[in-house]
Amino acid sequence: MKKSVLIAVALLAIGFLSNKAIAQTQDTTKKDTTKATAAPATSTAAASGDVVGVMSTSTNYAPMALAIKSAQLEPTLQAAGPFTIFAPNDVAFSKLPKAQFDALMKDPAKFAPILKYHVVAGKYTKTDIIKALGAGKGKADLKTIDGQTLHLSVNDKSNLQITDAKGNAVLVTAFDTEASNGVVHGINGIMMP
Repeated sequence: MKKSVLIAVALLAIGFLSNKAIAQTQDTTKKDTTKATAAPATSTAAASGDVVGVMSTSTNYAPMALAIKSAQLEPTLQAAGPFTIFAPNDVAFSKLPKAQFDALMKDPAKFAPILKYHVVAGKYTKTDIIKALGAGKGKADLKTIDGQTLHLSVNDKSNLQITDAKGNAVLVTAFDTEASNGVVHGINGIMMP
């Protein structure tokens, strides 16, 4: 039993680490939003801004930063934290019908709970997530700032996936964008509480 758990943890670590190596050799002009290996950018240096500021300066997460401002969550996420944000990338937001996105942007009361579902209290880097998955025998749960649960696991292609309350899974496509009050990981979809 212990041997199989160690093997599973080793495979997880190899899968996560190989994603970085593969991404460095891939053509970055093509975007594949279905696999975590598509853009697992990793930044270990602390950024000079808070999580909202860091997302605002990134083309990948600018829609998420704009949504946070629209939902009036910016003051919360500019606090000391730390926070871990699983930020839908620009492609994820582009999948929402424009009318639905516009309606959410105009209604902070409806948009805020959806966005809070992407925010975890505490800082969980890629390394921390791997440790949690190892301790949980391939599964881990994280609590959002609203007290809801995100279910993390590794899919059959060795990609980190997060399953939301409705059973929908998104993949983590980028890890460890550091901020002064936390860390941002990119995901390829929008999760629903």
